[in-house]
Amino acid sequence: MAEIKKIVLTGGPCAGKTTALVKITEYFSGFGYKVFNVPEVPTIYSTAGWNYLTPNRNLYFEGERAILTTQLALEDQFAKLAEVCTKPVLIVCDRGTMDISAYMKPEEWDTITGMAGTSPSELRERYDAVLHLVSAADGAEQYYTTATNATRYEQANEEGLRIARELDKKVIRAWTGHPHLRVINNHDDFDTKLNRVLKEISTVVGLPQPVHDERIFRVEVIGEIPECSVSEITQTYLVAEPGCEIRLRRREWSGGKVVNVHRSKKRISDKEIIETERQVDNNLYEQMLQQADPYRATIKKKRQSFIWKGQFFEIDSFQSPVDNLIMMEMKGLSEQEEVNFPPFIKVLEDVTGNSQYLNYNIALRK
Repeated sequence: MAEIKKIVLTGGPCAGKTTALVKITEYFSGFGYKVFNVPEVPTIYSTAGWNYLTPNRNLYFEGERAILTTQLALEDQFAKLAEVCTKPVLIVCDRGTMDISAYMKPEEWDTITGMAGTSPSELRERYDAVLHLVSAADGAEQYYTTATNATRYEQANEEGLRIARELDKKVIRAWTGHPHLRVINNHDDFDTKLNRVLKEISTVVGLPQPVHDERIFRVEVIGEIPECSVSEITQTYLVAEPGCEIRLRRREWSGGKVVNVHRSKKRISDKEIIETERQVDNNLYEQMLQQADPYRATIKKKRQSFIWKGQFFEIDSFQSPVDNLIMMEMKGLSEQEEVNFPPFIKVLEDVTGNSQYLNYNIALRK
């Protein structure tokens, strides 16, 4: 059977998903992949006459339940098609099952998933990666439009922009806990946003890709971070062959949600690397810890993740082996691109490219 990978392309209103889907199909077809695009199910129901803003709560509930049932069935049928393909297959879902929860009350979502015989954790596990494209309503307002989607209810005015930004954050929260959730920033150049999408999918399927474009800063937090996701990270480096970096990470959120990820990164040239990630269960995680690199300490840190003016930030407060270091990282930005620094962050130093501040080197035992 051919290798099959399933990706969710999601995000708030007017994020660029339609254009990205075309780019993905063209790009990976060129590498010999059969690409299936699972259509956006809520749009199918909206264009057919159902409206999630209906005052009829029974009609609303049954519509959302129908959307989840249809989404699951469509994905399963495309998976069956993929199983008989001779080429490697990429199934790209225009939104995924967890997107539905962003439009519902938690108790209604619990009822619907229970009726479908599933749960949020099981729904997230259906996908190899989730790529969230930030809405143009947050940081790229001049490009926000409703003209490309006749069923969009978030209008291009100040109230519509506010609703779109809130939906964007709700969708991210819905997918939080997936081991390969990546938030794709807005950029002055939309091609930069699309190239980040292609790079992240290349990581999932194991294709060589350009060395990461990321910006790293040493910072102080001087105010409250609004609407951030908080998690605790335990990161252990494993023994690896020369030129290869293997990392085992456990990430924990409040409420008992735990995700373990095994990542391997190997540089194949000055400009290209091969990077792969896979989720591992708790038993395998404990077994892999026996392969810990004796020359590197385990890193413990608190991570705060948030969107500010269309850009996605991750702030890591280290607890060990150092406890006086706070780092802020952004992925997918070029050296020339301006960073929208939040007012509650004080930048002490741009350490991009400084190997001293790489986690791999911070872990070195003195």
